[in-house]
Amino acid sequence: MKSARGLRLRVDALRGRVLLTIPHRHSRKAAIAWAEDRRAWVEQLLARAPQGRPFVPGAPVPFDDKRLTIEWHVDAPRTVARDDGRLLIGGPVERVPARVEAWLKAQALLLLRDDTEEFARRAGIGVTKVSVSDPGSRWGSCSATGAIAYSWRLALAPGFVRRSTAAHEVAHRLHLDHSPAFHAAHRRLLGEDPAPARLWLRRHGAELHLFGRGG
Repeated sequence: MKSARGLRLRVDALRGRVLLTIPHRHSRKAAIAWAEDRRAWVEQLLARAPQGRPFVPGAPVPFDDKRLTIEWHVDAPRTVARDDGRLLIGGPVERVPARVEAWLKAQALLLLRDDTEEFARRAGIGVTKVSVSDPGSRWGSCSATGAIAYSWRLALAPGFVRRSTAAHEVAHRLHLDHSPAFHAAHRRLLGEDPAPARLWLRRHGAELHLFGRGG
């Protein structure tokens, strides 16, 4: 990395990854040896990391203020189907995690698109595109072109948290900053104090990144 001034080792415990930043023109071999010298420290951090919550048969999954349980039967349809508190799925058991995650992402897009359209109508503005992905450091983003992107994991959070995040991003269509005017717009669009949602994400947001990992 050209902008790096020194070697940097970072442990992403949620994803079980070790990231090594190497300055431009620094010896790759020497950098790897430097990182190897810190193996014990890295292993200690990974060992203390929270355990993942894979999407496997029998696992509970929070979704839109509900608690769903993954139920697998080999002869059931392979397409995920929601039945009250169950997510029903068939086919090869090793494909269950990927199919459940794909279903959750599709449902998250539907929920967040509806939330966004509702708040955009309240604001009297347009949104050019709504999408979901899996960023590690933010829950939503709004571009100057009117495109809004969210973390699909918001569908695993309580509804008031998801909706507050949507109102937050729509408020950025009015104010591309975090000025007092922006915060006033956020609260006005949401119709309530967004502070509880922010507090929930600070306290529990990291837990949402554990779902679908491990196993």
